[in-house]
Amino acid sequence: MINKRLVSLRIGGALLFCLLLSSSLHAQVIANRDPQIADLVDLISADSLKAHVDGLVSFGTRSTLSDTKSPKQGIGAARRWILGKFNHYAKSSGGRLTATIDTWTLPADGRRVDVPTEMGNVIATLKGTDPNDKRVFLVQGHLDSRVTGVMNRTAVAPGANDDGSGTAAVIELCRVLSKAGFPATIVFAAVSGEEQGLLGAEHLAEQYLKQNVNMEALLNNDIMGSNHSNETNIRDNTRLRIFSEGLPGNMMKDTTGRIAQIRQFGNENDGKARTLARYVKEVGERYVDNMEIVLIYRNDRYLRGGDHTPFVQRGFAAVRLTEMNENYNHQHQDLRTENGIEYGDYAKFMDFDYLRKNTAVNLATLANLAKAPAGPQAPTIEVRNLTNSTTLYWKAPATGKVKGYYVMMRETSWPVWQKKFFTTKLGMTLPYSKDNYYFAIQAVSEDGNESLPVLPVPNLR
Repeated sequence: MINKRLVSLRIGGALLFCLLLSSSLHAQVIANRDPQIADLVDLISADSLKAHVDGLVSFGTRSTLSDTKSPKQGIGAARRWILGKFNHYAKSSGGRLTATIDTWTLPADGRRVDVPTEMGNVIATLKGTDPNDKRVFLVQGHLDSRVTGVMNRTAVAPGANDDGSGTAAVIELCRVLSKAGFPATIVFAAVSGEEQGLLGAEHLAEQYLKQNVNMEALLNNDIMGSNHSNETNIRDNTRLRIFSEGLPGNMMKDTTGRIAQIRQFGNENDGKARTLARYVKEVGERYVDNMEIVLIYRNDRYLRGGDHTPFVQRGFAAVRLTEMNENYNHQHQDLRTENGIEYGDYAKFMDFDYLRKNTAVNLATLANLAKAPAGPQAPTIEVRNLTNSTTLYWKAPATGKVKGYYVMMRETSWPVWQKKFFTTKLGMTLPYSKDNYYFAIQAVSEDGNESLPVLPVPNLR
């Protein structure tokens, strides 16, 4: 039986305790952060994020239907300003970062687009250093803003938190990560048209699907910079929500028997998005102090949507990161004061240190993924014999240098992975029943960066 190392994860906290096993049990050791990633996390700046938000607010309104030609007002000016930021950071990237505005004309739809409208997503691509690694990791926020009336294209709509916060996070991540190199590619996107119906994200997701882009993970950041709620007046800058769907978003189009397999083996809670959410929680809490990432088991909030959804619907792994306690006095509001309450999405209602921590969660996740090898290939779990132990096999990843592998384990009722077993081999037998636990496998780089977990398929032959 192969059993070289057991890593026991402390649930709800940032520490990972490693128990090294050989012939006997040794002392506990705190798992180390990757020094490069820790240094990059430290570069995220609350002041820089505030400057990005103030810059976005300065355009008056960023309504998708607003002016696209003015050099100082409207969404067109905002798009060009973001592009300028990306191009500035490209100068320090050694030629690896390129940026563009992907534009198209959207015809009137009779709903939230009343005239043909010039659309534009601002995209920066940090090309991976390994030409054989085709993986893409995408982080995005939406640059458009609104007031109470979604068709009001002229009223001042600061959009500081919704979604200046997510867009500022994307700009800041580009600023910091463009200085480093990763085997896989990272894409930074400020998309348009969210408030009119997820239009920019729909366009980008469809492009990725048609071009067969190997997009392994999307982190969508939307409303992530305020630490307190209205009504309940809860104040908390130590928790961040992550929304994820359990089942594959495109399962209704399944013709391969995948749904039947999910039902048979009880994997309703292990779709791509849910697996990514658990990964964000583990890695984010590892690198960001005083932060708990709260798993929300639904795709989004009641009767609302976000720009991860078009990707989820096409089968990509996509999640939404959002502040723990929203303040509806400062979302989708005309600027006014009523009954002593000031309404409007102003930067003064934000907590930029909280936004710094939330941005750092994104950075740690993206960097850890982009440094990790690709996931193990063809993982299987032995089910041909009745045993109280579990045997798993897999093949080496298609790309990346591998130090070894983690076999992950959790009880069927447990929300996150509870234990990790390390091996350098392509298989492992564990003294735990497959009937009582879920298992997954990660590839681990020489620096200790883990791939996304891959669930094994029953070996029925």
